[in-house]
Amino acid sequence: MDRRTFILSSAATAGLTALPARNGLAQAPAGPAATPSPGDARLNAAFDQVLDQTVRASPEFATSLGLDTGSNADLRHKLGDNSYAAIARDLARNRKAYALITAVDPASLSPQARIDREVVLYNIKSNIVGPEQFGLSSPQRPYPISQQDGVYFSLPDFLASTHPVKTAEDAQAYLDRLALMSRQLDSQTEVQRLEAAKGRVAPDFSLDLALGQMAKLRSPAPADSQLVQALTRRTSAANITGDWQARAARIVAEQVHPALDRQITLLRSLRPSARSAAGVWALPDGDRLYAAALAQATTTTLSPDDVHRMGLEQVAELTAQLDPILRGQGLAQGSVGARLDQLNRLPAQLFADSDAGRAALLASLNASVRAMQARLPQAFTNPPNAPLEIKRVAPEIQDGAPNGYYFRAPLDGSRAAIYWINLKSVADWPKYSLPSLTYHEGVPGHHLQISTAQRAPTHPLRKIAFFNAYLEGWALYAEQLADELGGYASPVERAGYLQSFLFRAARLVVDTGIHTKRWTHDQATRYLVDTVGFAPGRSQREVERYCVSPGQACSYKIGHAAWLRAREKAKAIAGTRFDIKHFHDVLEAGAMPLSMLERIVEERARTV
Repeated sequence: MDRRTFILSSAATAGLTALPARNGLAQAPAGPAATPSPGDARLNAAFDQVLDQTVRASPEFATSLGLDTGSNADLRHKLGDNSYAAIARDLARNRKAYALITAVDPASLSPQARIDREVVLYNIKSNIVGPEQFGLSSPQRPYPISQQDGVYFSLPDFLASTHPVKTAEDAQAYLDRLALMSRQLDSQTEVQRLEAAKGRVAPDFSLDLALGQMAKLRSPAPADSQLVQALTRRTSAANITGDWQARAARIVAEQVHPALDRQITLLRSLRPSARSAAGVWALPDGDRLYAAALAQATTTTLSPDDVHRMGLEQVAELTAQLDPILRGQGLAQGSVGARLDQLNRLPAQLFADSDAGRAALLASLNASVRAMQARLPQAFTNPPNAPLEIKRVAPEIQDGAPNGYYFRAPLDGSRAAIYWINLKSVADWPKYSLPSLTYHEGVPGHHLQISTAQRAPTHPLRKIAFFNAYLEGWALYAEQLADELGGYASPVERAGYLQSFLFRAARLVVDTGIHTKRWTHDQATRYLVDTVGFAPGRSQREVERYCVSPGQACSYKIGHAAWLRAREKAKAIAGTRFDIKHFHDVLEAGAMPLSMLERIVEERARTV
């Protein structure tokens, strides 16, 4: 699950979810409501105020959550401000929100409200770090433009998959936003120009990828642009009459393409002097920037050396577990990584490199989701059965996009959640590796966890509190839980699950290696190929992602370790009273920092 961002940042909210109660949309309660305490109403009023300000500052955020209706209907026609000044405004809004919520005495709150207050304050404080210390929205996003960051990358995807087109008014709103795309592109071009003067420009290989993707967006004639065709297809499907294609093509020709040309010109001018060094250590104050990114991504105080060492230890442990399974498949020669590579190449493990092969791959993922959904009652009190769509990443952005990620659904049910998979090369996805991926992104992974949190009777502001280590840690835990539920049908599928863990352990080594030990882009790619057995192309895309998103890759295994510690502690406390379903009910409390998770699980175990 990538492309994650943090609340209260107008430049980065596309993947988050919330819904104010005043919109009147029902939330399915997970259990009986707790008796409120005197301060709960005051805290909720503060939360309402913060959420309102956040939504008004980010129209894309409002649309992605179904909040651009009623008094916020104007937001469907707008885009957020991504100018340099917006970073300062976000900082001011965060500081004001922190003071507003801090003023509510925790002693006056009910137990759940105290948790809510603590989580939201932690999240806001984390979001202050980037603007306050580095002049960035987030230390995990040090570059305005890269192969996976930028208006050119995210807005076409947003317009095609998130902006609704059900009425003529929606189609007009699409055109209004399309016209505003030029403003966003120019604002971002200016931000990148100013950041370049500070020495903050993505590495040369990242700029090359970004320029290549921009060329794909720019090269078709306006009428054939994906920006135009998305609206044309959707208005036709909804039987909305009008000259939408011609109107959209004029906007692309007269506004979007010129602004994109200006951005391309800037990146081309920056490319000759761009550094080849992959890590943020090469940036001004880069070591401190990475430390902040690592702390934000993992919600821990682990040092880069701690994380690097942890990765090496886990790589050794998982390699030892994989060895006998591979020997059982007749793969006994060479390193474990080399033998996994041999397994990847077996014809029986590969889908056809064709449209039909890609369709068959997607069908297999859907079948895996359905099969696991039927097993969930064994481990969950009331597992959600929310709809999930599985789609391939758009070919226009697949060169720089992550290999897989998840978009949560709005609570109003107007759009299903989406699990995206990058099918640039089917060779990246041997059949034995797919079950663990689906359990990670779908059920019992991100889709189950996020769907559970969304239906919980907590304030909407809690539902947008984002902690990557919690979410990704759960998703890895879900892969392990799937094994306990019999989700891997053969030893080779279990090898795929262990390879998934090996991959995440290797990330700890690679991310810290790139950003603190001065590993090169090629060195990091080779380590992944040799250690995990992934194809070079897939490994390279992963490394390129880590280079421009420092710290994020470390959240997975660190979060997984915290979930396992929490479960073992709950078992030790509850003894024979331990109930796996009760343990998993902690998901109803929503995402939180890892230290809080372990504390709250312990408190819950004492009350069983």
